[in-house]
Amino acid sequence: MSDRLPRIEFEDLEPGLKEVFRPRVERLGYLGEFFRVMSAAPETMGGFYTITESLKKELPDNLTEIVSLSISSRLGNLYEQYQNERLSLKLGLSKEWVAEALAPRDGLDSVFTPEEKAVQAFAVRVMETQGRGVSPELDAVISAIGPEKTVAVMWLIGRTVTHALISNTLRLEPPVTSIFDKP
Repeated sequence: MSDRLPRIEFEDLEPGLKEVFRPRVERLGYLGEFFRVMSAAPETMGGFYTITESLKKELPDNLTEIVSLSISSRLGNLYEQYQNERLSLKLGLSKEWVAEALAPRDGLDSVFTPEEKAVQAFAVRVMETQGRGVSPELDAVISAIGPEKTVAVMWLIGRTVTHALISNTLRLEPPVTSIFDKP
């Protein structure tokens, strides 16, 4: 990663952004490198964070985590994938559920609900096709979770792809290990 992009320490953040991130830093014990680099554009970083937080209010945790895990893993964004694996467990989702978010299963051994399957299929298809030719998946997800939540899923897809593109560009290393790594 380029050393020409500054890493802004929490203490040196723009005051408004510092207050927005304070609860996160207190909970995690650190300000992630994504936030440290991207806070060089504080208003935009604040907007990105607002989108992230607002989506948590629009969607239940399981749907948020399906989109985040399915897309981050497919785009090679280990920085976000590993953090969301851990968050999924904290939210009460099982390790088997996380594994299915990373690699979908068909048939009787699936632990996903029909709604979760529809959201995952839609998110992955949108990412793979850049949103082209997804009418069947779009119709299925609207039928499964309704139009308002479907719109929130679309916002989350865009947010997750954006995070992956930035993290991959910066070659960010994950701050934690995968829950599937052996200790």
